[in-house]
Amino acid sequence: MQKTLTALLLLSLACLVACTKEPAPEKIDSAPAQAVVAAEPGIDPATGFKMSGDWELVRGNCTACHSAKLITQQRGTAQQWLTMIRWMQKKQNLWQFDPGTESRIITYLADNYPPDAAQRRAAIPRELMPPNPYAAETATLN
Repeated sequence: MQKTLTALLLLSLACLVACTKEPAPEKIDSAPAQAVVAAEPGIDPATGFKMSGDWELVRGNCTACHSAKLITQQRGTAQQWLTMIRWMQKKQNLWQFDPGTESRIITYLADNYPPDAAQRRAAIPRELMPPNPYAAETATLN
C-alpha cells in the first residue's frame, strides 16, 4: 500500500510539473513584425504630423500661418490639397512655392492625410444654396 501511495504521489507530482511547465516557444519569424513597425511612421509631439517623407517641409511652411491641427484634421487627394493651397494663395496671402517644393508638400499631405470614408459630407453646390441676404452688403464693403 505504501508503494502504491508513493507511486500515485510521484505520478501526481509529475503531472503537476508537466501541466505548469510553459510550452517551448515556437520559432517566430520577426521580419513581418519589424516590417509593420517600420511602415508606421512616428508622430511629431509638437505638431501631430506623421514623421515621414517631407513632414519637416510641411511643418516649416504650413505652421507659419496656422496650427498643425488645422492640417491633420483635413483629408484630401493631391488635387484637393492643391485646391486648398491655391485658395490660401488667392484669399489668405500665402506665398508662391517653387514647383518642386509645392509638389513635395502636396505629396506628403496626400500620402499621409488622404480622403477618409468617415469624412464630412461634400459641400452643397452653389446652385442649390439659398440666396445670401448679405451678398449686396458685402459687395459694397469691398
